[in-house]
Amino acid sequence: MLPPGGRISGARLARQLGSWRKRGARQGSADLAAALKLLVADGRLPVGTRLPSERELTEALPVSRTTITAALDQLRDEGVVASRRGAGSWINGPVGAGGGITGTDDTLIDLSRAAPPALPSLRLAMEVAMSRMPEHLMSHGYDERGLPVLRQRIADRYTARGLPTSADQIVVTSGAQHAWALVLRLFVGPGDRVLVEQPSYPNALEAVRASFGIPVPVPMLAEGWDVDGFDAALRQAGPRLAYLIPDFQNPTGLRLSSEGRETLSAVLRKARTPMVVDETLVELALDDAPAPLPMAAFGGDSVVTLGSASKSHWGGLRIGWIRASADTVHRLLSTRAAIDLGTPVFEQLVLATLLEEPETVLRQRRAEALRQRDVAVAALRTHCPQWSFEVPVGGLGVWCALDAPVSTRIAVVAQNHGLRLVPGPRFAVHGGCEQMLRVPYTQSPEVLRDAIRRLGVVAASVAGTGFPADADLSMPVA
Repeated sequence: MLPPGGRISGARLARQLGSWRKRGARQGSADLAAALKLLVADGRLPVGTRLPSERELTEALPVSRTTITAALDQLRDEGVVASRRGAGSWINGPVGAGGGITGTDDTLIDLSRAAPPALPSLRLAMEVAMSRMPEHLMSHGYDERGLPVLRQRIADRYTARGLPTSADQIVVTSGAQHAWALVLRLFVGPGDRVLVEQPSYPNALEAVRASFGIPVPVPMLAEGWDVDGFDAALRQAGPRLAYLIPDFQNPTGLRLSSEGRETLSAVLRKARTPMVVDETLVELALDDAPAPLPMAAFGGDSVVTLGSASKSHWGGLRIGWIRASADTVHRLLSTRAAIDLGTPVFEQLVLATLLEEPETVLRQRRAEALRQRDVAVAALRTHCPQWSFEVPVGGLGVWCALDAPVSTRIAVVAQNHGLRLVPGPRFAVHGGCEQMLRVPYTQSPEVLRDAIRRLGVVAASVAGTGFPADADLSMPVA
């Protein structure tokens, strides 16, 4: 019995593979096998995907039939690919399932996640939250809206930023990704288009695909958002929803100005397209420039805002939220029970404690991020001088333009130097961004200096190298 799944054409697979072959190599089967494993690890070749025939692959890449056969034989031996006479070949197992791609290595310096460790204040907040737990233990513990005290403090934070908000407009979730999944379930059906920035957050793109929606990319300009491009895409694609990260956009680090927010909101309102705004990084401004008002101040009830404590406080809390109109909140709650029945009480109490005096904790986080950003920028200029980038004014990563389209190759080779990276194409809808690389600065200054020194070695040596066939290619993204 064959697994379910679509078929990928030889031409499309060739585009996704990009520049995979070692320069001057006469036998590229190991390089091809490793490149295909990377696509599986990235999720761009899901389990069940039917592969092109060997003849079609030979024409599309182009390489010899012998190279194709040898690469597929290797992947079959490792359990990544399965084949049957008369039925072709398909992706047989996910990363790590058949031994073809091993699990994560804790000895690697992880530059794949732009997520900082907890600050010392978290431990004290946990102790306070524990003292407040007994009053909740007599209840059933289910609350699809979230604890009133936490919802009020989240609402107060929006009000302090210039967007009057009531607790009834807040729904607490298990992280921003969970919030996005809830919104997609409400707004998007199979085949519906969702307008996204290009590049964008990989897990958000995967959530669109998991909801059977179709992400439609609008390329970012060097200076930021292309309003004319959004206008054209709205008219041509007729999207059901738009997903934006206007504050320290992941991965570019750009921030949309007040004027840009007003103009873009007007374009979306004219098209009657609801806007989902991801504010996961909004609290991590690293300069003293006045912050623009939240997008909902310009777009009104057509804007659904997602927030999270994962970057500002700690990802392990798994607390996020949705801010929306009363009508949208009601509709969200009516569909939530099919996914979950609420967010853990203890973690909500921890965040509510931290938000009693939010600026105290946030000042610590910003100071830490600023120090680490400056270390990363100095190290990149020293060890990777051939790369270019803008110094981010917020967020947790530097978006680097490489001197050649070798992002995927660098991500693979870096593992031999003790680094874990996410290649640029992960941030694109249909591939691309092969000349870009995100370098998070969430490690300690000492680790960052060492990591970027190693990255410089990789960048200097990657020309003329191929994919190591035994590379660990499982790379989670945060």
